[in-house]
Amino acid sequence: MRLALPQWTATLAVKAAVFITVMCCALAALLGVLVHVQVTNQTVGQARDLALSRLTDATAAFEAGDSLRPGAAVDPEGLPEPLRELAAAGERGTMVAQHRGRPTMWAAGPADGGRALAVAVDYGQQARTIQGLDSAIQWSSGLAIGATLLVGAFAVTRVTGRLHQTARVARRISAGDLDARVNDPRTKQPAQPQDEVAAVAAALDSMASSLQGKLLSEQRFTADVAHELRTPLTGLHAAAELLPAGRPTELVRDRVSALRTLTEDLLEISRLDTGRERLEADTEELGALAERVVRASGTDVEVRVVRDARVETDRRRLERVLGNLVANADRHGRPAVLLTVDGPVVTVRDHGDGYPEYLLTHGPQRFRTEGGAKGHGLGLTIALGQAEVLGARLEFANAPDGGAVATLTLPQRGPGVPDGAV
Repeated sequence: MRLALPQWTATLAVKAAVFITVMCCALAALLGVLVHVQVTNQTVGQARDLALSRLTDATAAFEAGDSLRPGAAVDPEGLPEPLRELAAAGERGTMVAQHRGRPTMWAAGPADGGRALAVAVDYGQQARTIQGLDSAIQWSSGLAIGATLLVGAFAVTRVTGRLHQTARVARRISAGDLDARVNDPRTKQPAQPQDEVAAVAAALDSMASSLQGKLLSEQRFTADVAHELRTPLTGLHAAAELLPAGRPTELVRDRVSALRTLTEDLLEISRLDTGRERLEADTEELGALAERVVRASGTDVEVRVVRDARVETDRRRLERVLGNLVANADRHGRPAVLLTVDGPVVTVRDHGDGYPEYLLTHGPQRFRTEGGAKGHGLGLTIALGQAEVLGARLEFANAPDGGAVATLTLPQRGPGVPDGAV
């Protein structure tokens, strides 16, 4: 079973801190071992040389029959057994061992009769030196690791902070705020060396500027085309009204009307794209407004008011949103189509095949329909844009038992307007 780690452990700062800690500990351990081994070897070597030198003097005195100096004796008490056996074999050697509760450097060599001549040198000072060195290595390593962590955390936090800022700007751009820029100070000085974060920020700003320019050009083109089509279409509409009655005239009038509707939709979308639409808010009874929209649409849509509400909204825009939702459900769905008002939430539901997968995933897209459906895909796009102007939330889903469901959630009531007031 795989262990699930907390989400915060996946951050770059945590990974960098763990990496720095591991590397510092490994480096401190390596340097500590090297220093410990070097100093220990040097200290033990000096003590060994001193013990062997005294053993040489004691051996000369023993062979000359002189009395031995303090610390030298034949087969002394406490002599380590390995040294005793080495001396009995005719060899000389040294060894550190505890003697009377103190660390002692022993040096032993052969004496007559298979005995061992040994010298004991106090090794306490050297042992304390090594112990103090080990303690110094430990606290200095801890101090170095702590300081490195603080400096590393500061440096990594600055980098991750810049990365988070870049990510926030990218999310704002994807949400439609094309004016958002990172504006990393390092990108303002091209002559200075730039790190990878500055390069990413500069690339994102450049991409946003390019995308904004292309979208503005597209919006201007759409608005210009729709505006230029208005005049000739007005003339066509007037001319069509003068034609004699008949089937050809009906076809001409129908197509001219469709062109005028498409042109007006394009103009409305171009205005929404500018993001400069302003509300003309007033208090509206939501249930009555929904019934007016259905009557004006000429569709056979049932209106059900579960809980009426009075809302502060722009009546024209809200009628546009609901009218487009009702028209889309009537045109592309199947009966029964139901519009439900439940407080500030309005639901339009049909019993057709439901919304296509792309719409549920990415939202409405202009001039895209599926399954041979008629239309230009502008109705739901306009409804979504007008809902955003209203500050409302428009969501699209498919009912479990079939059919498309559009849910419009309006902002909360204005001050002093009670729930359910009619």
